[in-house]
Amino acid sequence: MNYRRSGRLVDMTNYFLNHPHKQIPLSYFAESYDSAKSSISEDISIIKEVFEYKQIGTITTTAGATGGVTFVPTVDRKDTEKLIDELCYRLEDPDRILPGGYLYMMDVIGDPILTQQLGKIFASKFRKSKVDAVMTMATKGIPLAYAVGNHLNVPVSIVRHEHRITEGSIVSINYVSGSQKRIQTMSLARRSLKPNSNVLIIDDFMKAGGTLRGMMDLVKEFHSTIAGIGVLTEAVNEEEKLVNEYVSLTKLTEMDSKQRKIKVERGSIFDNPFSFGEL
Repeated sequence: MNYRRSGRLVDMTNYFLNHPHKQIPLSYFAESYDSAKSSISEDISIIKEVFEYKQIGTITTTAGATGGVTFVPTVDRKDTEKLIDELCYRLEDPDRILPGGYLYMMDVIGDPILTQQLGKIFASKFRKSKVDAVMTMATKGIPLAYAVGNHLNVPVSIVRHEHRITEGSIVSINYVSGSQKRIQTMSLARRSLKPNSNVLIIDDFMKAGGTLRGMMDLVKEFHSTIAGIGVLTEAVNEEEKLVNEYVSLTKLTEMDSKQRKIKVERGSIFDNPFSFGEL
């Protein structure tokens, strides 16, 4: 179909937003809109300028016969700070206190718009890490992991405590729960993760980091590497963490069940600020 420029710009923008981190040949757009590649290049320049000005992301161009254009999502620092501050305030509701030093967070994880926004922050943070897959532990981390995977355009591998017959053969390991000091088992379907993958681990809540350490060991069983670790909320306490390098969006710094008091602050993602909106 032969679109006018205004129509092409709208349709191409929508395509880029729905296909992040995917290299798209110019010929694809040229054939789709029955337009010259020179016109398509001008359209892409307009979209790129707006994306970068609004810090939605950037569009990179690769020359050559196998080249094309790729949209890489980014986030705006001020918008991110505002979003995280609002999340901290939301999490400080004393009615969220659960036994064992946990927070009720299902309403946050179940908010599709918020989860997509949080997923984009992680995706922007690890956009240069060449992530091949996102891994998470069932079940609460699944929505956030899929949001990150969506913005990175990579598959999601779900680790479980129990074996499901529908997943076929599995790889299982034992790990020590950091908070409960108990030996537990986690498993991942062999078909869920390709060997030699670069894996980004995402979790909703971390106390001592036993579950994360277990997933790190599981990644090694697939002869794969860790691209990074992202945590929605970490509990700050005197207990030594079993994981050293990770990025958290929020920190639970105080929880007093008797006084019904919760204190949540910005996470470690702001300790060593990455280049928000820049490549």
